[in-house]
Amino acid sequence: MLEPEVMTVPVPRIRQVVLDTTDARALAEFYRELFGLSYRPGDEPPAPGEPDPNGEDWLVLRNEDGMPLAFQQVERIARPTWPDPAVPQQLHLDTTVPDVAALDEAHARALALGATLLHDRSDDPQEPLRVYADPQGHPFCIFVG
Repeated sequence: MLEPEVMTVPVPRIRQVVLDTTDARALAEFYRELFGLSYRPGDEPPAPGEPDPNGEDWLVLRNEDGMPLAFQQVERIARPTWPDPAVPQQLHLDTTVPDVAALDEAHARALALGATLLHDRSDDPQEPLRVYADPQGHPFCIFVG
């Protein structure tokens, strides 16, 4: 039996997930509030009335482990139509909560922040979950895991 080949060349590592958006600041604020993230130093919102050059280009949020979520300003984006296959998801975020009570709390929070419920399988005894679209239409899942 042949042994698997050992990689001796460096392989790329995922640095961050980037979401294209027509409003980087608004989408970053949605996810900051939803997931309790913090801005990378220098990406915080400016004082009211001040210009926001980063918010018109590129913003990065991080969690306590440093895992980044970035937002890139684009002129136009086709809003996914999932579950209708006309415009596929292209990318979605899977997130977990510890139990159904936390799923219900996350549901209320997501809706209050502007998410749209796309699919509700919260009564599934094997894997309760809900699928949402963020305010720009990017799908994300919250499930008990």
